[in-house]
Amino acid sequence: MSMNPFCEIALEEALRIRESGLASEVIAVTIGPSQSVDTLRTGLAMGADRGIHVDAAIGLNPLTIAKILKALVHIENPGLLILGKQAIDDDCNQTGQMVAGLLNWPQGTFASKVILDKEKQVATVEREVDGGLETLCLDLPAVITTDLRLNQPRYATLPNIMKAKSKVIKKYTPEELKVQIKSDLEVVQVTEPPKRKTGVIVSSVDELIDKLKNEACVI
Repeated sequence: MSMNPFCEIALEEALRIRESGLASEVIAVTIGPSQSVDTLRTGLAMGADRGIHVDAAIGLNPLTIAKILKALVHIENPGLLILGKQAIDDDCNQTGQMVAGLLNWPQGTFASKVILDKEKQVATVEREVDGGLETLCLDLPAVITTDLRLNQPRYATLPNIMKAKSKVIKKYTPEELKVQIKSDLEVVQVTEPPKRKTGVIVSSVDELIDKLKNEACVI
């Protein structure tokens, strides 16, 4: 129904790379049912040159999507593949890593800064880790997944929204890409967390300490 925010950041970074003269074309890709084309048009309105829609309605898990992206890479031969670090519905955070593994490409995940060197054909990726910042140097072609602090995506202007209607969207099916759609996961059970007990008001510090010691058993 709308573009994943991390993917918006990925598209924005691709557009900035093209605008800096380090890329000649930006191709936006979506995988899903026919309604996904509306979201793809948003990407085209933001500035992508053309789009690819892989029509697949069911059975889309990270590994399947990674296989589809691998097949598209072999068709389009891009110099850089930029994805959002994770989807906001299932929070899987797996597709970028999987497609890098399938392609045997270097990867830089959770990127908060990306610098390309066209002459040396390398990408320098700065990423946030628990202990601070980590800087990676990747040989191109490579896979990069984007974090929130990388950039602020632009809004699609009305003229660009109109132009997007005439931009090319190429359609594929998983069968055409020789990718079998199947579910590798089964959701066995979904349960809500237990409801919390009603809180109580204590009348003194001594009563609070007594309850923490004898009822909650935390001191």
